[in-house]
Parts: sequence; structure tokens; C-alpha cells
Amino acid sequence: MIHRLSKFIFHTLLGWKLVGNFPTELKKYIVIGAPHTSWKDFPIAILARTVTRIKINYIGKASLFKPPFGLIFRKLGGTPVDRSKSTNLVDAIVAIFNEKDEFRLALSPEGTRKYTDKWKTGFYFIAKGANVPIVMFAFDFKNKQIVVADPYYLTDDMEKDFNHFLDFYKDIIPAKPELFNNKNLL
Repeated sequence: MIHRLSKFIFHTLLGWKLVGNFPTELKKYIVIGAPHTSWKDFPIAILARTVTRIKINYIGKASLFKPPFGLIFRKLGGTPVDRSKSTNLVDAIVAIFNEKDEFRLALSPEGTRKYTDKWKTGFYFIAKGANVPIVMFAFDFKNKQIVVADPYYLTDDMEKDFNHFLDFYKDIIPAKPELFNNKNLL
């Protein structure tokens, strides 16, 4: 029922389409979603995830998980993160990957909806530490599509890897183009 309703909303009411597929044969990977420039990104991502029937979790700032909406965010696969504390989040998430047989985690490499000069690198070090690939997806508002890339296995060259990410995202038009840095990610 939820799947059909999500498909109806995503495709028919909103007019969005999905280009590419999240890998079903892989049980563990990091999903990076960008450009993250609008509050609209989250509901569109949740709809796309529901349409694909792939279980993908996410983390979000702790304030989102307080009443009255906290229960909803948790039910949607979210886990709160207290960004005010200096904990080693990378190691904690790597441990989750190592403990579970199946775990897919979606993150926004920008870490905010505001303009940022550089991407956060936590997703990269989580993928390295857990030895899992990265699946990129893009919010292309101009063409009303979610674009999903094939899994990317990191090299030992961080600059090369980030250039690969930049190449994928450079022509994507987000909800608010002025908030997306498509020139340099590191």
C-alpha cells in the first residue's frame, strides 16, 4: 500500500522519475545525496527510497528527532546525531557497518542546505573504514529526476575520488542552484 501510494505521489502527482537503480545485490554501501539545497530534498528522497523498496537509513541533526516529529523521523529510518559533542562519529558508524549483515546509510556530503565551499569528508572515511562502495544520487530539479550512479569503489587517491564525485554532480541543477558548489569539493 505504502509503495503504491509513494509511486503515485512521486511519479504522477509530483512528476518525478528515477534514472538508474540502487544496487539490490549489495548489502552494504554509503549513499551520498547531493546537491542538498532545499527542505524538499528530504521528502523526495524518502519517496524515491520507498518507490525502490531498498532499505536505506540516514542520520540527522538531533533537534529533528525531538517531539512532535521525532517518532516520524525514526520510523523513516533515521538516527539522531548530536553535532555539538566531539565524538568520533566515523568510527561509530564503521562499527555499525561491521556489526550488521545489511546496512545502507544515506548522507549529505555537504552537511547543510546552505552554500559550502567544501564537502564534509566523513562519508568518505566511513566508506574507507568499512570497506564499502559509495552510491551517488542527485536531486535534479530542472529535469525532475533522481539520478542514481553505479557503485563507486574508492581508490587510494582522495583527490581522484572527489573529482569522480564532482564529475557526476557538476551538471545537476538543484532546487536552489546558488547554494550548490559544483566547482570544487575538497
